[in-house]
Formats: sequence, C-alpha cells, structure tokens
Amino acid sequence: MRRETVRLLLGVGAGALLLLLFFKGVDFRAMGAAFSRADPVLLAASVAVSALTMVLRSWRWGELLRPLGRVGFLDLFSATVVGFMAGLVIPRAGEVLRPYLVSRRHAIRTSAGFASIILERIVDLVTVLLLFALYLRVLAPPGQIAPGLRSVLETSGLLAGAAALGALGVLVALHWRAEPVLRLADRVFGLLPARLGAALGRVLRSFASGLAILRVPPARMALLAAQSLLVWLSIALGLHLVIRAFDIALPFPGMFLLLGFLTVGVAIPTPGMVGGFHEAFLLALTEAFGVDRNAAAAAGVAAHAVSNLPVLLMGLALLGREGLTLRRVADMAEDGAPREAGQADAVAGQGA
Repeated sequence: MRRETVRLLLGVGAGALLLLLFFKGVDFRAMGAAFSRADPVLLAASVAVSALTMVLRSWRWGELLRPLGRVGFLDLFSATVVGFMAGLVIPRAGEVLRPYLVSRRHAIRTSAGFASIILERIVDLVTVLLLFALYLRVLAPPGQIAPGLRSVLETSGLLAGAAALGALGVLVALHWRAEPVLRLADRVFGLLPARLGAALGRVLRSFASGLAILRVPPARMALLAAQSLLVWLSIALGLHLVIRAFDIALPFPGMFLLLGFLTVGVAIPTPGMVGGFHEAFLLALTEAFGVDRNAAAAAGVAAHAVSNLPVLLMGLALLGREGLTLRRVADMAEDGAPREAGQADAVAGQGA
C-alpha cells in the first residue's frame, strides 16, 4: 500500500473519531432548527470574505518571494488557490505543490520557494499567537474565562510561541550563518552516496537562498507584518459573520481566541480539516464562551463549509490553468512534485 494512501486512511480515521466526539450530545433536531434560522446574507458575506482571504494570502506570498524574483499576481493567486485546494483533499499537499507551480513559470527554485512556505507558516503562527494573547490579556471581559482554563490557554500559548520563535531562530541561523551550517551539512552528506549527497547539498543551498526575505529593509518586514495581520483579521471576520448568522452574540475580538483553538484543530492532518476544525470550534464556543452546544455545533459545520467552499471551487476551476487534474495532484503529493522539483533544482544548480 502506498505511503500516501496509508496517511490518507489514518487521516480519515482521525477525522471520523473527532466528528463522533463533535456530535456527541448534540440534539440534531435543535441543530437543524438553528440552520433553518441562520441568516443567508451573512453566510454569503462570509463566503466572499473567505475568497478575499485567498487574495490577501497571494499578495503576502508575493512579498515573501520578492527577494527571489517577481511573480505576477495571477500566477501567485492560481498557485495559492490550487495549493490550498489540494491541501483540503490531501493533507499537507499544498506545501509541496505551491512552490512547484510557481517554479514552472518563474526562475525560482522549488526548494527556495518551499523556504518561503516555511516562513509563511511561522509568521502565521506568530500572528495568531499575538492576537490570542491580546484577547486573553487585554480584550477578554473580566470573569469570562474560568481561571483554570485561562491558565491552560496561557501556558499553551507560551509553549507554542517558544516553539515558533525557536523555529524562526533556526532559519535565521541558516540564513545569516549559512556557510558554517552548509559546510557541516556537506560533511554529513559526504557520508552518503556521492550522487545523493550532492543533490541534498544543492537542495539545502537552494532552501537557504529562499530565506532572503530575512535580510530585506525594515519597511518591507513591516509590510509583511501588516499583510499577515490583514490575512488573519479577514479570517476572523469570516468566522464572526458565520457566528452572527446563527444569532450567537460574541464580540469580534472573541474571534482571536477562536483562532487559537482552530490553529490547534486544523494541525491534525485530516482530509479537508474535517473533525479537527469542528471539535476545536465547538470547544472554543462552549467551554470558553458558554454558547449552547447545539447552536455552536451548527455554526461550526457552517463555518467549516463557508471557509473551504470558495477555495475548493476556485481551486477546481484553476486546475486546468495549471495543467493538472485531481489524480495528478494526488500523484504529485505522493512523489511526483518532490522528484520533479529535485530535478529542476539540479538543472538550475548546474546552470548556475
């Protein structure tokens, strides 16, 4: 059985278990009634905001790639949407697919583009944690969150922040102290067969070149920070519109706490983020905000749908532009994109 098939089956199993936990204790009749009362205008607005989020993500990724080369917005948007759509079908496929799609049209090595994806993930985590901390420390009404839960959330946030800063520190070291790190890597790779060691060395050097965003002027870094804030404020707005559509009275800043929960939930590699998203959404609304379980469950199902539907539809529409099919995406997630990326980087390295 193929490795990707095994991962997919494990993801499906995990998602099914989380969905069972999500629906446990839910009154389906009350949940159906909540759906029937939901405001369709607000739900439609949330779908539009989800599409806007992809525009903002594409814009920000262009800024991350700018030190490596200028990429037209349409290419950025197409690769971003198709990549995120692929990630819904096959967990983590987008991280490989997005830089590969850009490298086919622009002189940016895939491994260097992959470095921009790693940086993007770290910036996302730091942004969410800052908003999460802002809510816990400043914006949360007194007494809203039980002391025990607050302590757990603060400790979890500190640990996640330390991990994110640690990962960023490793990337900074790889960039600013690249030669000592690469020399050490060459010694390690020298223990491998010559062809494999040389290929790994080229990929690592290309990856290090993708960290060029770390040496841009402060004004460009400030722009990246502003772009990231806009991305996550748009995600928060989309969630808030869904919650308001179900007549759940939560203030907009409360979405910053919800984002923290969802970041943990979607980290579970299930197809389409099914299960992890739902259970995290439910826990946040019921445990932190005291929302009725049935209403929270209905809003969670709707939030998952409207967050992902635009990505799925736009991604399917843009597959043809990228010369792909869903079957091809699945094959690339298994081994196609990494192999072709390695070949492309090897050719680029020889040309350099």
